[in-house]
Amino acid sequence: MASWFRRFLLKAIHSVAFTVIVFSSVNINAEEQTAPLQIQTEQLIQPEIERRTVILDKIDTEDFEATAFMGVLSIEDFGANAVMGIRLAYHLNEDIFIEGSLAKSKAGQTSYERLSGGTPLLTAAQREVLYYNVSIGYNLLPGESFLTRNTSFNSTVYLIAGVGNTTFAGSDKLTINMGGGFRLLATDWLALHIDVRNHIFNIDILAEDKTANNLEVTFGLSAFF
Repeated sequence: MASWFRRFLLKAIHSVAFTVIVFSSVNINAEEQTAPLQIQTEQLIQPEIERRTVILDKIDTEDFEATAFMGVLSIEDFGANAVMGIRLAYHLNEDIFIEGSLAKSKAGQTSYERLSGGTPLLTAAQREVLYYNVSIGYNLLPGESFLTRNTSFNSTVYLIAGVGNTTFAGSDKLTINMGGGFRLLATDWLALHIDVRNHIFNIDILAEDKTANNLEVTFGLSAFF
């Protein structure tokens, strides 16, 4: 009888102890879940940023642009010589502009004239080249050009094409011109240009009628007004 009672008493004590341990564990977990989160608001790293001064060009709102240019014009079969002229452009909007050009150059001697030593094919007056044209341009890649690490200028790459007239070898020739250029705005009214264009017209001086491609590379300085 005493042995049975002792076993019963040990089981009762064991059950009570197990129940207390379980309830204590559940209560601790509940307190951990309901405890507010402690958010650390203090910034560990204080950045030291050096602010640089940025000066933006105030581009004039005028739509007209006048350009004086000079460079080299290569006339097919007649060599390359200096060319100079003027251009006047009207900017319809930020992308499209209309341009008129007037320039003069001079043709050199053909290889036949230099090697034969015979009578020149053209007179001095006929070697004078004068052309004018009207073209339409499109600003293809407007953006910025960095000259130094801290200095940049507004710039754009543009395409241009048009039609006009070239006086050469004593006659007027219908001329198509096409090419592209680079414009760099040095100030709010002054710009620099680099242009490469091809002037295409028919020529029949050397006993054959053919289409001549006459490449031109020029550097220009323009002003907005």
